[in-house]
Amino acid sequence: MEHTAPASRIEELDVLIVGAGISGIGAAYYLQREHPGRSYTILEARDATGGTWDLFRYPGIRSDSDLHTFGYEFKPWRDEHAIATADKILAYLRETVSENNIDRNIRFGHKVLGAAWDSDTARWTVDVEHDGELTQISANWLFCAGGYYRYDQGFTPQFCGRERFGGQIVHPQHWPEDLDYTGKRVVVIGSGATAVTLVPSMADSAAHVTMLQRSPTYVLPVPAKDGFANLAGRVLGAERGYALARRKNIIRQRALYTLCQRYPSAARRVIRWTNASRLPKGYPVAEHFSPSYNPWDQRLCTVPDADLFTAIGDGRASVVTDHIDTFTETGILLKSGQHLDADIIVTATGLNVQLFGGLSLTVDGEPVDFSRTVAYKGIMLSGVPNFAFAFGYTNSSWTLKVGLLCEHFCRLLSHMDAAGFDSVCPVAPGAEMDTLPLLDFAAGYVQRVADTLPRQGVDGPWVMSMNYYVDRDVLRHGAVADPNLRFSSAHREVPVLAR
Repeated sequence: MEHTAPASRIEELDVLIVGAGISGIGAAYYLQREHPGRSYTILEARDATGGTWDLFRYPGIRSDSDLHTFGYEFKPWRDEHAIATADKILAYLRETVSENNIDRNIRFGHKVLGAAWDSDTARWTVDVEHDGELTQISANWLFCAGGYYRYDQGFTPQFCGRERFGGQIVHPQHWPEDLDYTGKRVVVIGSGATAVTLVPSMADSAAHVTMLQRSPTYVLPVPAKDGFANLAGRVLGAERGYALARRKNIIRQRALYTLCQRYPSAARRVIRWTNASRLPKGYPVAEHFSPSYNPWDQRLCTVPDADLFTAIGDGRASVVTDHIDTFTETGILLKSGQHLDADIIVTATGLNVQLFGGLSLTVDGEPVDFSRTVAYKGIMLSGVPNFAFAFGYTNSSWTLKVGLLCEHFCRLLSHMDAAGFDSVCPVAPGAEMDTLPLLDFAAGYVQRVADTLPRQGVDGPWVMSMNYYVDRDVLRHGAVADPNLRFSSAHREVPVLAR
């Protein structure tokens, strides 16, 4: 690291949390509940809480997971809509912050640049930029809760002729507040969760919206309201009803994923039949909604109350599956020769993956190469002491895993307190250890950076589990002490391995 800060007395904390989004807020809640005596601060590079739900401002932005599982286990979701818009999610998150006095521990406009671990003191020295100045904070633990993508830059491929287009080109991650698409012809490039959200929302006032995709994505309509959850809340009360609905939806999510993986051909037929039943008779479902890959090899997109299919059926929106040849002055020319007229082009082409907020780390003066580390229980990295991170599920609600990770983190702290340790480091078995990519996911945004990410092992605590029930046993109920963890203390000699 080459960051230098002015010499001054460095503030000392027990835990430094990076990011005030859904993961960072959850980490703060569990930490102060289980370890009220520990000092902590959340550093947030932006000027508001909420992470994704405050950053994105495009029309119709919403969750694609139900809020009974995407919400926190400790705080019931009380709105009647299970698939919720960003404003409702943001209000829920900020209510969590306010109710638990987490806001007093958040500092906005503080970007973490890097951190250096010193084994002699068992502390991180963290370089922080605030208002153009560099400062430093010392912490025993560094907890990265900043999500998995760059907040300052979305991904846009190079489009031939882009400079020729006479209209406006917009990326959803940088949506202009004053963009008026009323009566305009809009082309949305992409077929993922963002695109299927934008198209029906913009179609309400645009002249026409076209979703242009290179290849189809699996799209499944789901009810915006969960009738069971709403009834359970009325009959059993908010907390018990929420807990029951959460359990039901966890089972449903896992069952859907398992069935899709185990019986992909049958799942493909069911999804195609469901799509066809919501589209006009004779619609070319095979062309526009039948991907070449199996269900859940990439994330399955959900559309509340079939709004995308309704917009297509009403003629307010359409889907075109083709490749772009070039942008023109008035739209997009496709490889097939078809021309899509457009006043506005939206490039819903994905994210730039960036783990740990782009920070750099050193351990006792040696730079950490993340691609050479292996994830331990999905919360720590081999060879990196007192460093935790939050990464949720890709095949289910993100927050389901984050909650379990935070619980395990707090249990780990309790174990260390009881044994008199102040540092812990996962130690991989050795160079002969077989590894796999961190994320077994075929999405383009993952594959573009796969070689820069940490790895995962093939068994034991080195697997990056995406199964809630396995994680519940390991993270919530399993032993904290593990032969793969090296516990130590800066103040006294201890056994190198806790077994």
